[in-house]
Amino acid sequence: MRALTLTLLLAACGGPDAPPAAARPDQQPSPPTDVAPAPPDAAPAPADAAPPPSPDATPDAVTRASPAWDAGVPVVTAGTVDGAALMARTRARLVADDSPVHLLTGGTAEDLGRRACEAAVPRVPADTPILLKPNIGGFNWFKNPKRSGGDDGLRGRTTDPAFVRGVIRCLKARGHTRLTLAEGWGATPMDWQRLMTVSGYGALAEAEGIPMVALQDDGVFDVQGDQPGKPLAVSGLEGTGIETVLMPKALAEHLAHGLVISLPKIKAHRFAVFSAGLKGMQGTVYYSDAAPAYLQRWRTHRELGPWRRKKKAGEPAPVAEFVSALEVFADRIAALMLLEAPHVVLAEGAPAMSGDGFVVLTPTPEPVAIAGTHPVKVDRVVAAYLGLWDNAALAAELGGHRTSPVLTAAAAKLDLDLATVNVVGDGAVLLDRPRPYHLKSMAGFEIRGTTAAPATEAPTTDRPTVTAVALGADTITLDGRADEPVWKRATPAVWTTDYAGAATPHRTEVRFAWGPDGLYLHATLHDTGLNTDRSRPVAQERFQLYKEDCLELFLDPDPSTPKAYLEIELGPFGHVFDLKVNLAGRPREDMAWNSDARVATTQDAAGRVATIEAKLTNRAITAALKSGAVLPLGLFRMEGKARRAYLAWSPPRTPKPKFHVPGAFGRLRLE
Repeated sequence: MRALTLTLLLAACGGPDAPPAAARPDQQPSPPTDVAPAPPDAAPAPADAAPPPSPDATPDAVTRASPAWDAGVPVVTAGTVDGAALMARTRARLVADDSPVHLLTGGTAEDLGRRACEAAVPRVPADTPILLKPNIGGFNWFKNPKRSGGDDGLRGRTTDPAFVRGVIRCLKARGHTRLTLAEGWGATPMDWQRLMTVSGYGALAEAEGIPMVALQDDGVFDVQGDQPGKPLAVSGLEGTGIETVLMPKALAEHLAHGLVISLPKIKAHRFAVFSAGLKGMQGTVYYSDAAPAYLQRWRTHRELGPWRRKKKAGEPAPVAEFVSALEVFADRIAALMLLEAPHVVLAEGAPAMSGDGFVVLTPTPEPVAIAGTHPVKVDRVVAAYLGLWDNAALAAELGGHRTSPVLTAAAAKLDLDLATVNVVGDGAVLLDRPRPYHLKSMAGFEIRGTTAAPATEAPTTDRPTVTAVALGADTITLDGRADEPVWKRATPAVWTTDYAGAATPHRTEVRFAWGPDGLYLHATLHDTGLNTDRSRPVAQERFQLYKEDCLELFLDPDPSTPKAYLEIELGPFGHVFDLKVNLAGRPREDMAWNSDARVATTQDAAGRVATIEAKLTNRAITAALKSGAVLPLGLFRMEGKARRAYLAWSPPRTPKPKFHVPGAFGRLRLE
């Protein structure tokens, strides 16, 4: 295989034209990825190291010392990763990433994997090498199901292979063939073989024709082929807290010129509070402090060792010391994020697990997938889903931390405000309700309960969603006829309800389409009396149009500011009134704002039907038009004279007619 120089990120590092070929299972090293040994000092064989566990043993999979391992050779590297350049590039990518997080629910694990892939994995050329990293090694070691009530020690702790199968088949449907499955490991090759059999990943890799490799190999077991787990030194890490970290060759190559997809299991974690995209990166690291390097992963949280030994010996082990060790660990994970953040995180929760992540497993009520291209934002949504975001009970036990310090440390690296994250998908409504939580911490506390109901101005209900189809090569002529093919592709938002949710005889249909130059809508108003003062010119803004028959659209181009949004009123004869609303501002209304709307209408007075076509081109709107974006949307209609009807697509259900209730808005999803 010819050598290849990876410019910018790798120096003198051999790399393939195709994705790293995996060695067979008997050529792979192997450790539980969540294993986190805590020896007293940096020695090759830690003083409190335990021997490799027996098949039925159930050691502490978080802080168990790595088994003593004599590889017989020192750490070897064949190249250097430019860590400083990679961290700068990763930070720039994440700071610029304003894509939403997809929360999907329902169906099988395979269905969720496929849907998560379709929703969040960016379209890249079919020949792009893709590394898929599930969470396989993070388990409570092998158990005999006959002696453990059917528990094999893996299920519920590791990523369901059916979920990964759904992702693989989604990628294959896009034409991808250069796929590699990989996971970190730190025990024996024999145990890796057993893991592949018991977990189902060996059968998955064989059935799909995809190599399955164990990362973190010092060149002892993986001595043939491309050696994808070969450790590469990383330069430029001074002052990061991870100065001696090494990077598997396969990971470095895919970060440089491929796509890295993390596939973590969503679960509570007795040390890190919860585990998802950020915590999952620990499974990719090893250190050059001692040989063999792949048994040095415990150094990521080495400060936990002294606290653990105190607890083991029955000595006072203050929670404050535990918290301090966790905070240092969090800082290292945050640094690792900058170094090797995956390009995509597709987190499996079918179901997710509360409890401690290893022994105490409490399944969540519904199956979900949480997916996105920003690992910190994905973890923020995971925390909210598990009820471990802004949790007062957690703060009371964990030194004031209301969520995992891993999450807040990672956000601090990016100056990221975690208060609001744009969440889309059919499972997004789950976060509008109180969430059950359960965490059993190795610090000795256990919390269980339900989060408080989210603050909202309206009763919490499932908010409807309407999709704006992408215009693509189609065109729309604004003539009020709405007979273009694109409108046949658009599924309308339809309603007959009023502000209180009561049925009325007035049916309204609104369709949306979008292109980079504007947001288009096509509205059909049924059973309309066309109550409009036509003596007033269409070309002039129609102040207080809402006192006549009209369609009202409330659009929030920035979901992070839910009390600030745009209001556009459109009359059945083409009159327009628009303004900017800020319920938290002074003044609350900016009537000078202009939607730059172009409108065309037709009317059938005998049939009591009006059609409105409009294009909104104001920059505040066009800047928000991005594929996959989901924007808060209120759709309303005024109808009648003496007996006014106040119609609402997503009824606020207020005692009196009131449309300005952002908590009751539906959503506009951009195809």
